[in-house]
Amino acid sequence: MSSSQEFCVFGAGSIGCYVGGRLAASGSTVRFIGRERVVNEVRTHGLRLTDWRGADLKVPAPLVNIDTAPDALSTADLVLVTVKSSATEEAGRTLASRLKPGAVVISFQNGLHNAQVLRDALPGRTVLTGMVPFNVAAQGQGTFFAGSEGTLEAEQHAGLAPFLEAFARAGLAVKQHADMGAVQWAKLLLNLNNAVNALANLPLKEELSQRAWRRCVSLAQREGLAVLAAAGVKPAKLTPLPPHWIPGLLELPDGVFAVLAKKMLAIDARARSSMWDDLKAGRTTEVDYLNGEIVRLGQKVRVPTPVNARLIELIREAEAGPRRDWTGEALLADLTQAAQARA
Repeated sequence: MSSSQEFCVFGAGSIGCYVGGRLAASGSTVRFIGRERVVNEVRTHGLRLTDWRGADLKVPAPLVNIDTAPDALSTADLVLVTVKSSATEEAGRTLASRLKPGAVVISFQNGLHNAQVLRDALPGRTVLTGMVPFNVAAQGQGTFFAGSEGTLEAEQHAGLAPFLEAFARAGLAVKQHADMGAVQWAKLLLNLNNAVNALANLPLKEELSQRAWRRCVSLAQREGLAVLAAAGVKPAKLTPLPPHWIPGLLELPDGVFAVLAKKMLAIDARARSSMWDDLKAGRTTEVDYLNGEIVRLGQKVRVPTPVNARLIELIREAEAGPRRDWTGEALLADLTQAAQARA
């Protein structure tokens, strides 16, 4: 990669700071655009990027180019959009007035439609769908921790080629796909756990070690798979098991699950979901862009989705007031009742 090429992270939260920070730590020129809270934190402490395998990379504060103003967009060759899904339209408008000719944009966001929203705002521009499969948690003082395994995924396009070496050098090799829609749906099925994890108020590994919580996730996933089948959508295989096998795995007894899960996905004991992080910080979650997608597609293909609809209700309640102290058994009973009431 030419040293003159410049990356810009638009939406420097947990994912943006981690991915952009890894690029910066490996020698790439990266400029970050974020909210005032994150900007002040990183200006004070710099960036520290750690992961479940023991990586520990640092970018000193004086070497981190971060600001709240979007001026950095005007010189960027590759823009990584990592804002929350609800902010995508605004991001598109900001990009439209500043993006230089020939710049490439990648949406590394949750949900299904963010890249298209950006394309609508940026006609004639190269806007690619991307996906970050691993969990990243903000740990304070500029430290961002990747707590699970996974490889960056992106839409196959010649415009991405000049930047692949930089990602590989940063330890973030990018796997390209001709059909990112199937990849996104597969990731969304896995992300149906985010709402359960947020309600559990537990680290991911601890939550998934308990069968009652896993059965809650299984209910949501089975519902999602039924909707996708009715819509003729075949989700990609992102783990050693195909998507339609995962609900059965989640329902196994704890001891059996523990043995099999180790072969499927490595998760650090400190990892939590982004939805848990949002609730803790008092932010609006992305539940409408995860469970909500299942509900909306279910309405379109006339497949009931009471479990995912109920999870949305419970997350909205948690956003609006004090978080309820759920047990896995209590949430499972609640979701089961919702499903039976619609049967």
